[in-house]
Amino acid sequence: MTQYLNDHSIYSEKEVPFKSFRMVTKDRNQKLVCARTLPYNQNITSRRCSKMMKKITLPFSARNLALTLLLGSLFFALGSAALSPEPANESPSAELTPTPEQQTASRDIARQLEYGHYRTLPINRELSSQVFDRYLESLDPQKLYLSQEDLDTFADYRFRLDSAIKSGQLDPAFRIYNRFQSRQVARLEKVLKQLEDGIDKLDFEREEAIPLDRKEAAWAPDQDALDDIWRKRIKSGVLAQRLDGKSDEQIAESLVKRYKGQKKRAGQARSEDVFQTYMNAVTTIYDPHTQYFSPRTSENFNINMSLSLEGIGAVLQSDNEFTKVVRLVPAGPADKNGRLKPADRIVGVGQGENGEVINVIGWRLDEVVDLIRGPKHSTVRLEVIPAKTTDESKTRLISIVRDRVKLEDQSAKSDIIDIQREDTTRRIGIIHIPTFYADFRAMQLGDPNARSTTRDVQQLIQEMRSGDGIDGLIIDLRNNGGGALQEAISLTGLFIEEGPTVQVRTADDRVRVYDDPDDAVLYNGPLAVLVNRMSASASEIFAAAIQDYGRGYVVGEQTFGKGTVQAVRGLSHGQLKLTEAKFYRISGGSTQHRGVIPDIEMPSTIDHTLIGEDTLPTALPWDQITPVKYRRVDDIQDELPVLVQRHNQRILENPEFVALRKEIDYIADLRNTKEVSLKESRRRLEWDGLREAELSVVNGRRVAEGLPAFRDYNEFESWQEDEATRQDSQKLIDLFTRETAEILVDSLDLDTQVASHSSSP
Repeated sequence: MTQYLNDHSIYSEKEVPFKSFRMVTKDRNQKLVCARTLPYNQNITSRRCSKMMKKITLPFSARNLALTLLLGSLFFALGSAALSPEPANESPSAELTPTPEQQTASRDIARQLEYGHYRTLPINRELSSQVFDRYLESLDPQKLYLSQEDLDTFADYRFRLDSAIKSGQLDPAFRIYNRFQSRQVARLEKVLKQLEDGIDKLDFEREEAIPLDRKEAAWAPDQDALDDIWRKRIKSGVLAQRLDGKSDEQIAESLVKRYKGQKKRAGQARSEDVFQTYMNAVTTIYDPHTQYFSPRTSENFNINMSLSLEGIGAVLQSDNEFTKVVRLVPAGPADKNGRLKPADRIVGVGQGENGEVINVIGWRLDEVVDLIRGPKHSTVRLEVIPAKTTDESKTRLISIVRDRVKLEDQSAKSDIIDIQREDTTRRIGIIHIPTFYADFRAMQLGDPNARSTTRDVQQLIQEMRSGDGIDGLIIDLRNNGGGALQEAISLTGLFIEEGPTVQVRTADDRVRVYDDPDDAVLYNGPLAVLVNRMSASASEIFAAAIQDYGRGYVVGEQTFGKGTVQAVRGLSHGQLKLTEAKFYRISGGSTQHRGVIPDIEMPSTIDHTLIGEDTLPTALPWDQITPVKYRRVDDIQDELPVLVQRHNQRILENPEFVALRKEIDYIADLRNTKEVSLKESRRRLEWDGLREAELSVVNGRRVAEGLPAFRDYNEFESWQEDEATRQDSQKLIDLFTRETAEILVDSLDLDTQVASHSSSP
């Protein structure tokens, strides 16, 4: 369940029909300072309001900051039915044109970006150039349809889009798109003609290679150069399927079907698709979480944010021609299944156990989401390229049973692990928190038993202490993407006396400090917070507070780095999600961009170059503000060198960590592969080598876990197919929680040694 900050719009809906813009400025006490009604075609330059209007941000409150968003323009693969589509452009020859509503929205968005965004960034010639490049990259990210000749045709637009955006002139954007669409359709027709001529005419003994990613490549000089690029793409597509055991007849049928589908969808583009793509080329210049949602996308987005419909519980975004998994909704069907992973790319979707798997490469994101949606208890099959491979032919079929994401499924859960040291057994409690949740409806109704993260954790700790007790506690925030800020604050209060927990700075440089007002401490024993790259937002606030107070150790890997606050503002046409504030630690540093650096690091297979705030273009930078006064609970830094040394020695000798490091090295080698051969004999050798290396890694992990090794790759593939249909139970105790427990026991041993030494005569 995700809720946004209140809509601090800089206009009133009633005051902005289509002809005027109501500019209202209030001071921090909410007294009216300036109010003017301006025509939409007039720039806001009046000195009477300019200083107060440069940044319009009303004071935040704890209620306003109830919940924050992890990532930007994304869809949840939730819900049961596709929304009614807008009228489509069925004929590629019919050029798309902007609507008056879109022109109005462009002017409105420009004003809100300039005067409401956290980042001060005027819409000028420099921004125009950035928008020009970003828009072209959004349309053709792999540089497969447009050539440098096409770009030269539109070169005059590079430094003229700023005034066009502010005045609502959308013709440049639509002219560029119409050229792109015509090139795309013509190219796909040419590809289909080549396939109809027969793939046997392709030379598979020629020594040549194809890059795996053209995103950073230069634009091809002309269409002739693109011909050669596409010749190689077709060869690579054929080879990939040959390696998968398909006949040439099956391959030709598959590729023809794929490109016919892409051609059909290219001709079905709507005016709203163009406008949304263009506006997001503008908004994401400010930061990656500022997004424009068209009316249809807004409806889709609002439904998904309520988590009120059934689905698989995955956050998806477009990634070149693919649909990429960004994260999984905690305790959702995909998360429980355990097979779908962040950064996996979805290339096919099938309905039921036996339905045809439809190739979705090149599909629009909303179309893929509509396919993945479905009623509760129904099955969807996803064909994915795993994040751990760069070879598009290496796909995996995953079956997921759709279901509703329930609050109780996302609630905190506990377990206890015993760590034996010589003659002493230490009991370490584990509390896994998938998200920072709160039943706001029950709270509003005054229900004293309303569920929340803090209340549930409090009960779990009391239960563990009422039994045989615990010697230490682990708060597991891995894969926790955030949620209710107030819950992060109140949860911190269970472990510290009263004091500040987080700072929020708004666009006008006002800083609000949020405190834990309760001086009661529920648990004051040894504490560790376990995090990973997918821990974000509210998770980072909690981990940072525990670290700053010296209350416990942060263990794991660098967190996501999502330290910004967004609000959704209604427009006369669609919605704008706008970044309005940033989070800061009580020590002054931002959680933005850098996230939280652990005191003790764990190895990880997550690629930090693919996942994380610092991988997102135009992400707001890390900075710092004045620290607030607070008193550290304990100076645990003195123990860290010894704890790190013991931890490193343990994972060096632990067979499971040894196997994990081999897997990390294997994945790194894959990521360093920049191209693949198009000579069939060489490609087969590459393929066999990859399979052998993967099997070696998999067997290494299995042997370390006490499981039998697979005899060959075919047995491994059969096991994968069986696993893909099995609902996995969530495990609270794994390799990393065990090692974190060992670290806490090391800390207890050090405390015992210090106490013994100080008490000796």
